[in-house]
Amino acid sequence: MSDLAFITDGTFAVVGLVAGLLDMGVNHCPNDGCLARNEVTPYASIALSETVFQENSVGEEVYFRRDTGIANGPFQLVYGASASSDGELWAGIGHAYTVPTPFENMFLQLHAMTGLYEEGDGVDLGGPIEFRSGIEIGYRNRQGLRIGIGFDHRSNAGLYSNNPGLESVHVRVSIPTK
Repeated sequence: MSDLAFITDGTFAVVGLVAGLLDMGVNHCPNDGCLARNEVTPYASIALSETVFQENSVGEEVYFRRDTGIANGPFQLVYGASASSDGELWAGIGHAYTVPTPFENMFLQLHAMTGLYEEGDGVDLGGPIEFRSGIEIGYRNRQGLRIGIGFDHRSNAGLYSNNPGLESVHVRVSIPTK
C-alpha cells in the first residue's frame, strides 16, 4: 500500500463524518435542526490531477465537480465526473464538509462520494462501484474564488475481492456560481 493510500484510504471520509457530526451537534442541532436544509455557496470546479497506483504515477486526470448550494446541516451535496489519460471514467455523488478554520482566507474541505467507475485502459479497481474520499486545503479570495491542493482515494471498500485503490493528487480551481 502506498504512503498516500494510507493517508487517504477512507480515513478522510471517517474524519469528515466525525468532524461534521460534532459541528452539527454544536452549530446546527440547537438552531434549526441537525440536518435541516440550508443554503451555502455553490461552486463549479475543475481539477487537474496526477493519478497514482501502488506508488507509481500512471496518468493524468481532469475532474469536474459541482458543490451545490444545498446542505443538510454541515454536509454540502456535491457531484462530479472525471476522465483520465488512460480512459478511466468516474462519476459520483456525495457530500463535502468544509471545516471551520480560524483563518478567513483559508479553507479545508473533506469529501466522501459514491460513484461508478469504468477502467478503460487504466487500473482495474475491482468493480464498477467505487468510493472517492479525500481532503483539500487552499486559499479563498474576497470574491469567493478558491484555489486548493488535495488528495483523493478511490476504492470499492471491499465490495469486491479485488480492492487495490487509486489516488489522485490535484490542483483545483473553484468558482462561486450564485
